[in-house]
Amino acid sequence: MSLSMGAIADDYTGASDLASTLSSNGLRVIQTIGVPADDMELPDVDAVVVALKSRSIAAAEAVRQSLDAERWLRARGASHVLFKVCSTFDSTARGNIGPVTDALAERTGAMPLVCPAFPRNRRTVYQGHLFVGGDRLDESPLKDHPVTPMRDSSLVRLMATQSRRPVALLPLAVVRDGDDAVRAELVRLRVQGVGSVIADAVFDTDLEVLGRVALDDTLSTGASGLGLGLARALARARAVDSDVLSMAGSPDLRGSLVLAGSCSAVTLEQLDIAERDLPVLRLDSEALLSGHGDIADATAWARRRLAEGPAVIATSAPPDRVLELQARHGAKRVSEVLEDALADIALRLATEGLSRLIVAGGETSGAVVDRLGIEAFLIGHELAPGVPVLFALGRRHADLRLVLKSGNFGGPDFFVDALRAE
Repeated sequence: MSLSMGAIADDYTGASDLASTLSSNGLRVIQTIGVPADDMELPDVDAVVVALKSRSIAAAEAVRQSLDAERWLRARGASHVLFKVCSTFDSTARGNIGPVTDALAERTGAMPLVCPAFPRNRRTVYQGHLFVGGDRLDESPLKDHPVTPMRDSSLVRLMATQSRRPVALLPLAVVRDGDDAVRAELVRLRVQGVGSVIADAVFDTDLEVLGRVALDDTLSTGASGLGLGLARALARARAVDSDVLSMAGSPDLRGSLVLAGSCSAVTLEQLDIAERDLPVLRLDSEALLSGHGDIADATAWARRRLAEGPAVIATSAPPDRVLELQARHGAKRVSEVLEDALADIALRLATEGLSRLIVAGGETSGAVVDRLGIEAFLIGHELAPGVPVLFALGRRHADLRLVLKSGNFGGPDFFVDALRAE
């Protein structure tokens, strides 16, 4: 298998988002869970997205995992690798975006373009500042993210605090001048000793320019929008044809489980709407954290309902409630206990024959997929921007169809729509 490109994603839902973007723009795509074994058999595809769970771990470990993934991808012919990060640049002052980008770049001598813009999800970059809709990042709800609060919208400053290498800006005016102008500016910046370049992008056409130019180098860093630019450039240059799978099949929704761990406003609204039509069990987070929560009871509750139709189990809570729990128990423990509870429920029910599994929340999705031991996914069609259907590959749960949704993705009726999609 020789790849057109490879990608390393720093969380599972981000990997699915990118894989869906690559697929819908002309590439045949596999998403793996972690770095595959050398002898893992994969279908003939154009791109492989290696999904890591490295966004919030220690920087040194994130670097190690990312370098292992890059080594695997290069060995299979990937001449360009995209380090996929969140479109809101979720990170801390110590990383992990900067340290991982530095390590990957130093291995090949790259000066990567860095761009988290994803216009269809209303993420844009202008004058080096990241905007969420009409708000700067530091004025958006992401400023109060419970794990990675984003208090600065300047990507140049954010990247500079994390990176050992000089960071420069590629302004929108240069991007709009086209490929040759961008290439000339990158040559100038490289001569000056720049290590990475934050690129402005407001529309998909800007990302198409960046995608074509990025392929000149061995590495880029960005969100799925940059993946869109790369995929369109590769599809046009190599005339690859996508073979997107469909979720069409039986409308029988028995055995369809939704697990929600995200505390985003979007997911909270989606849960409220789903509760009008579906049975929803909201787990008592305080009881779980105090050791009194009963996973067996929650599993039994779901088992009874799954015999008749879909069911929803959630640990999601409003931000003030999350902060209250974190103050009493510590942020790390809150995340670990609640994610572990949902992952445990998923494993117990999956061994009994789940047909569909929908998970909301990046960290929750990672915990669930890890617990199930799924090795890889074939990418199907999109249910919402950045949210594809995934078909499990490998030795475990090979008949399971999954949807892994970042907390902020999908419309108000997402859970109901995803369950009923054909």
